[in-house]
Amino acid sequence: MPRMDTTKTSAPLAPEADPAEPQTPAQADKADTTKAEADVSTADVDAAARVDAEADDLDELDDLDLLDEPEERVGGVGAAASAVVAAGLGLVALSGTWVSRVIAERQTLIGQIESVNATSTEEKIAALYGDAWHLTALVNGVVSTLALLLAVFVLARPAFGAPGRVLPTWIRSVAWAAVALGSLGILLSGLMYFDLLLPLPKAAG
Repeated sequence: MPRMDTTKTSAPLAPEADPAEPQTPAQADKADTTKAEADVSTADVDAAARVDAEADDLDELDDLDLLDEPEERVGGVGAAASAVVAAGLGLVALSGTWVSRVIAERQTLIGQIESVNATSTEEKIAALYGDAWHLTALVNGVVSTLALLLAVFVLARPAFGAPGRVLPTWIRSVAWAAVALGSLGILLSGLMYFDLLLPLPKAAG
């Protein structure tokens, strides 16, 4: 009896694709689409990375600005106007105000009326000129005091506000100028009022 051959014949393998084999138009289009999508994804990643880097740089610049300017400057129209007014009052007090001139002229008129009954030359001088000069010094001293108080208020105001806030340099400069003018006006007015500076002349006996 003839023997049966039980050895199985292997199925023929599918031919491997040749890399050099030309692609069909559909395959070429699919490959191009895949490559374009990969390029777009890479571009999006690069753009996002650049945006993140720029945001980090801006944050670092903001932090540096905060370190460079630890004090917040607050100026306000009220503080600026008060400083200017204080300086103006101090200057006017030294040169003489319209109010002081009116009061001095009124007192001179009163002195002329009273000088009729004066018995001595010194009394006539005091009635005609002394009282008017003293009132002028008094009014100018009051104006200088107002200028000084207003300037001190402007300079001391930030101390009672939020911590870390200071006035701009020009406002502080004007306020300090008003302090100097007011102090000088008070000093001169006081010396003239008490006849320590430019006293009344005395008549020859």
